[in-house]
Amino acid sequence: MNPAPKNFGLIGVAGYIAVRHLIAIKDTGNNLLASLDRFDSVGIIDSYFPKSDFFVEFERFDRHFDMLKRTGTKIDYVSICSPNYLHDSHIRFALRHHADAICEKPLVLNPWNIDALKIIENETDHKIYTILQSRLHPRIIELRDKINSGPHDKIYDIDLTYITSRGNWYYFSWKGDIQKSGGVATNIGIHFFDLLTWIFGQAKKNIVHLSLPNKAAGYLELEKARVRWFLSLDHNDLPLKTREKGERTFRSIMVNGEEVEYSEGFTDLHTLTYKEILAGRGFGLEDARHSVEIAYTIRNSKPSDPTGNYHPLLKTIK
Repeated sequence: MNPAPKNFGLIGVAGYIAVRHLIAIKDTGNNLLASLDRFDSVGIIDSYFPKSDFFVEFERFDRHFDMLKRTGTKIDYVSICSPNYLHDSHIRFALRHHADAICEKPLVLNPWNIDALKIIENETDHKIYTILQSRLHPRIIELRDKINSGPHDKIYDIDLTYITSRGNWYYFSWKGDIQKSGGVATNIGIHFFDLLTWIFGQAKKNIVHLSLPNKAAGYLELEKARVRWFLSLDHNDLPLKTREKGERTFRSIMVNGEEVEYSEGFTDLHTLTYKEILAGRGFGLEDARHSVEIAYTIRNSKPSDPTGNYHPLLKTIK
């Protein structure tokens, strides 16, 4: 016998990532009762939940939740796809309305926000889940199993390179404001820092070599790895072959000189994440902590001159 469908609310439904949440809610057999976004270009809802209520004002969305509660309709989960700096507030909103929260990464921008949310989680007896879908990728799981079954004292050398070019719009949006997005390391690097610490252990050393609005680089020393990392939004940093193909993204993780190939298999990971959450096995506050701490340290560190272990692409930066 299938369990009764759960009722969802969704904050940030006009965002790029929100469609994956719409698909996940639909594919797991649940209902989206209400969604919120200050922007009203949300016709995509019709493909999944045409009867869902939609709001452009937070106050009316909040009132609607209260009305549903008073008329006997429970919202079980609130999915959060809003700008990074609003995640903490929207998680609190979900728990105040006696719902569990499912929040896109970064869960929060500052490590101490996790501690405060843990208190609220305990007070309300509701859960806060985060989307760490890379942990569910078969190739990443395979790599983790390989590392865990290898020599316990082995230290791996890793080069992480992620270049995903963005247009001028980026710098005029909330993503271009470091106080709202957390900067490059948070916006495009957080999931890499999560999967690396998940596989190779927590950070022991965190050195920043470059910190600009459109790119950053540094060196991470993990329990089982030495990581040289480079993140960029600059199209000019793309390898020539990538540009010649007309592609705008380059992703590479080299472990001891061997490429970790996981470019495919991302399309259904949000749905798989939702299935895990609904089964009570989702990723929670502590799962998010290490990557939030790493990104916070990078954001607040003064870059040092690249010496010793540094990413080779830094040699090309003028």
